Amino acid sequence: MSNAENSPHLPIEDFRKYGYQLVDWLADYFSNIGDQRILPDITPGDIRSMLPEGAPEQPESMDDILSDLDRVVMPGMAHWQHPGWFAFFPSGVSPVSVLGEFVAAGLATQGMMWSTAPSPTEIENTVLDWLVDLLGLPPAWRIDTGPGGGVLQMSASDSTHLSLAIARHHAVQAGHATDSLVAYGSEQAHSSIEKGARIAGFRHIRSIETDASFAMDVDALSNQIEEDLASGLVPTWICSAVGTTSTTAMDPIRSIAAVAKAHDMWHHADAAYAGSAMICPEFRHLQDGVELVDSYTFNPHKWLLTNFDCSVFWVGNREKLIDAMSILPAYLKNESSGNPDAIDYRDWHVPLGRRFRALKLWFVLRSYGAEKLRDFVRSHVDWAKELEKQLVEDNRFEIVAPRTLALVCFRHLGGNEATKSLANAINASGTAYLTPSVIDDTDFIRVSIGSTWTEQRHVDALWELIDLNGFPI
Repeated sequence: MSNAENSPHLPIEDFRKYGYQLVDWLADYFSNIGDQRILPDITPGDIRSMLPEGAPEQPESMDDILSDLDRVVMPGMAHWQHPGWFAFFPSGVSPVSVLGEFVAAGLATQGMMWSTAPSPTEIENTVLDWLVDLLGLPPAWRIDTGPGGGVLQMSASDSTHLSLAIARHHAVQAGHATDSLVAYGSEQAHSSIEKGARIAGFRHIRSIETDASFAMDVDALSNQIEEDLASGLVPTWICSAVGTTSTTAMDPIRSIAAVAKAHDMWHHADAAYAGSAMICPEFRHLQDGVELVDSYTFNPHKWLLTNFDCSVFWVGNREKLIDAMSILPAYLKNESSGNPDAIDYRDWHVPLGRRFRALKLWFVLRSYGAEKLRDFVRSHVDWAKELEKQLVEDNRFEIVAPRTLALVCFRHLGGNEATKSLANAINASGTAYLTPSVIDDTDFIRVSIGSTWTEQRHVDALWELIDLNGFPI
């Protein structure tokens, strides 16, 4: 009997056969995704009830395993890629991104340092340098010129947590007690700020008031800092939101930077969603002053056709990042250690191990090109403008926050109950899904346009649902 016959692994010819089947399965899914019901009609526990209580003792056939994609998996899927998905922010994908992910999964490289992954390392830092230019970010953030540089993380939350850890490290090095450090963000900032600050050991976390547009009030920030200083605390870290989650409000980066510099604070910019739009020059005024921040994050996996997970984190000075993160035991030292051209990304984040995330991003940037990516973003902004116009012209509705990109926030003038009823009716349709939200006890509806497969006709269909279910005041 041959070694191949004794092998416990799937034979290569079977791998080829089932691989083709899976590509066909996904191609059919992409082609017919609009026919799916967006949210599954199930209750908690339904999927688990279809699974055995224990793992199989004997091998099961790939035919049976793949058949369970339709029998078990699909009945419990919320279809984030549905063209009627207008909830939260988009979670992007594209066929070419999936192919990049497929290759990266097969190569299964461990990209912790240059010596274990030369191609993944150098493709990553090259692609992130491309993005510095494509998004109009400071040239000093390019790793080839420095002193800054970029690294791929799992999510913007991870990037925010990392920036907090860097800030804490340097504050403690400067002689400040950990329990005296203060982190600041607006009351509309993402929940990852508070979570990340807790994890990083910040005992003092401040939510700063916002103005009428839901952007951070810089005067309120200054007043809070003065109070903290008077109490013997140390202002250490602050986040500017380049697009808040609720309404895409834009914090005034330049004004916040002046405050941060005056108090020697680490200044982080969270552009998780809106950062992708900066590929279009006409939107870059929304992050005026970005060259003044110490770190910046955005998610290509939201609005740049790259599947999760793929979040970019840039720092203005990579030495501060590496100083905070680098621990070098003997088993990680090698002949390339200390070579400035050999980036060891293990020193750029918390995990030691890392996947080849850059491959799918490289595929996407090359396959679409900057021009088509700009067209993709602009089309969503244009459709959002038209939807906003329809809502403004209808006396049943009002806009509750300024629209900056492709997120429209509105409410029914009948009040909170009418607004919630409208959202529930639309989501119950199965053809569109959007997110209800609340600010200051005011219920409203978020419509986020950005799904890969959304077209103008799907936004038109959403308006028809809003019109149909938006009963008279």
